[in-house]
Amino acid sequence: MKGGGVGQRSAPKRPKGSQGPEGGTPAEALRLAPWARWRQGWEQGRQRFRGWFPHVPVALAVVILGLINLAPVWHVIKTEISATPFTIHALTTEAWRIAPRVVAGFLLFGAAGGLLWRSRLSWTVALLLAAATLMLAWRSGAATPEALMIFNGLILLVLLVFQRDFDRSSLAAGTLFAIVSILLLLGYAVFGTFVLGRGFAPPVTTLTSALYFAVVTMATVGYGDIVPKSADARFFVMSVIILGITVFATSISAVVVPAMTARMQNLMKGGGRRMIRKNHYVIVGATSLARNTCRELLARHLPVTVIVSSAADTEAFGEADVLVGDASDADVLRKAGVPDATAVLALRDDDSENAFTVLAVKELNPATRTVAAVNHGKNMARVHHVRPDLVIAPQVMGGELLAMALNNEELDSETLMRRLFQAGKTDQ
Repeated sequence: MKGGGVGQRSAPKRPKGSQGPEGGTPAEALRLAPWARWRQGWEQGRQRFRGWFPHVPVALAVVILGLINLAPVWHVIKTEISATPFTIHALTTEAWRIAPRVVAGFLLFGAAGGLLWRSRLSWTVALLLAAATLMLAWRSGAATPEALMIFNGLILLVLLVFQRDFDRSSLAAGTLFAIVSILLLLGYAVFGTFVLGRGFAPPVTTLTSALYFAVVTMATVGYGDIVPKSADARFFVMSVIILGITVFATSISAVVVPAMTARMQNLMKGGGRRMIRKNHYVIVGATSLARNTCRELLARHLPVTVIVSSAADTEAFGEADVLVGDASDADVLRKAGVPDATAVLALRDDDSENAFTVLAVKELNPATRTVAAVNHGKNMARVHHVRPDLVIAPQVMGGELLAMALNNEELDSETLMRRLFQAGKTDQ
């Protein structure tokens, strides 16, 4: 039983210095080192690319759309507000027709800021506002340049294509946005109704009547006791209806949907508990080894977060803190609290995935302890090359123990522990 470990027994003796790093042969080391460096460089490049794409270009495009919607304001300021004497009732039809685009333009600026943070709410707002501004531009007909409508349509298409990249949500932020948006739209509706009051039948002469009509219109109830008669009033009511549907739909998706999603996730996880992901153990995989390790750590009252690749695997971990995602993705690892974790245990069936997980963890925090499982003896040297703090090979060791027992070889605890946690290393 001299020599090193499992998978290296039949290797002939080599002169001192002929072994490669971490116990592999020189040829293996030469083959592995370029692949590991390429893989690590590719992962780093992908993370840098994901650091700004697609949210930065999409946010910039939304800002440009907001500026385009605000562009007519300067003409109105020059021709209307600068005129003397100026009264609010003296505003022309052109001034009121751009009012919805002005409101949408400011809302687009706010949505662009949220897009930089990959906010799902901001994505929804930008999508609905882009659709609303496209409808308003189409309603304007020949007054709207064809290039503007094409640009607006392209933004809609881009938002739909990259919808999965905007997946961050916050119930508090959604509630705040809903309140601000509804108040902003309500103020626009009340002010416009009061100013254009002579265009309604009966005329709207008080702020109370304007508030009543604004609420009824925004709610799309329409009792019919106050009806727009003039062209300006009808166009204004159309804008309130379009923006109202947009704001209310967005507000519902911002407040109700995240709450329902969180509830559904808790039900799917069997009432799993939430925890502060700090000074905890992160287990990657849904194998029998991962499940048993999770159960034993929880039995010792140690905090555990499990990363699985499929939502169907969450039920196997009971009340543990489970996260669904790709464990080689830095964003998923950050969400799991890997930089603040005590240790990360890569216990999947695929040895290469375990090695890539260890590489990703080392990039985030080299001080975090890592454990990698090896399921095939031929991959032992390759896994050691990524330098995990501990390598465990229960399946490989099982075959060796069986052979030792059948050969009546002596078994002791020291031998068992050495071969379980250091299998594959060769003597120096």
